[in-house]
Amino acid sequence: MDGSSVSGDFAEHVTGADLRLLAAVDAGLRPGDVPAAAVERLRRDPEAVLSLLADPQVFEAVFGVEAVISGETLFASPFLAFAVAVHRAVADLAAAASVPERSGSRQRVPLFDAAELRDFLSSDARRLFLTELLASFTRVASGRYQVSSGGRSRTRRFSELDPVRLAGLLDAVPEESRPGIYRRLGDVSLFLSGVFPDYVAARAFGPVDAARLLRAAQVPVGDRERLAATPDIELLEHVGARWYRSALELVPVRTARMAVVAEVADRFRQARRVLNHVADRYLLGPESPWFAAPGR
Repeated sequence: MDGSSVSGDFAEHVTGADLRLLAAVDAGLRPGDVPAAAVERLRRDPEAVLSLLADPQVFEAVFGVEAVISGETLFASPFLAFAVAVHRAVADLAAAASVPERSGSRQRVPLFDAAELRDFLSSDARRLFLTELLASFTRVASGRYQVSSGGRSRTRRFSELDPVRLAGLLDAVPEESRPGIYRRLGDVSLFLSGVFPDYVAARAFGPVDAARLLRAAQVPVGDRERLAATPDIELLEHVGARWYRSALELVPVRTARMAVVAEVADRFRQARRVLNHVADRYLLGPESPWFAAPGR
């Protein structure tokens, strides 16, 4: 994805209220005082929208203390908030030598991999990927489907926040639908391990569930016992990357966006670590309007 197309993709996601907020910050006004012409100029200038996402004043308007107290965060759509948070991470990591890693529930140890995370975030397309991923989980799909076994029809449930149940859809959907399921399985693996690693660590996939995940990821039989014994974060990293690659193998047309999926599959751990940083710093907490912990 070239720079102009990525800026256009960012701009397509923002709402009219988002544009007013961005235009207000750019002009030093309150959102309600921004002339309609200024909003329209910004709408026609995707590069300016992309540039403003990294503006410290935009970050303060969305996440700053005054914005929270005044309620102005309500002007920001989830996509805009996540885009601003992801771009803020670029500034956070610019001079960092280490980034905290979770070594256990609510425990942190420094890892000296900030340069790798900076490199991951150097791509506009990968920043867009993370932003779209986060926005896609503000509403989670769930439901029921029918499967036939031994001549009998059975009802099963699925949820986009439960990779074990979601993987069950692979046995029920037609072949042409499998790339989308594999892609979403990669997404949920990255989302859970990136945004809610403490939940993943505390959940502890049992042997049966771990075996189902590894089988759904088409992990060779000889590797399954070893991988089933790894920490759940590492298990999700492994199967998530494999699910992204399965989507790539089966998708009829490899678009520019799917090329970014290939990059993330190869750099899954870096993507997960960036999301850990963004979630810890900006998205989670008692007053967070964005995500509730899975299982609530």
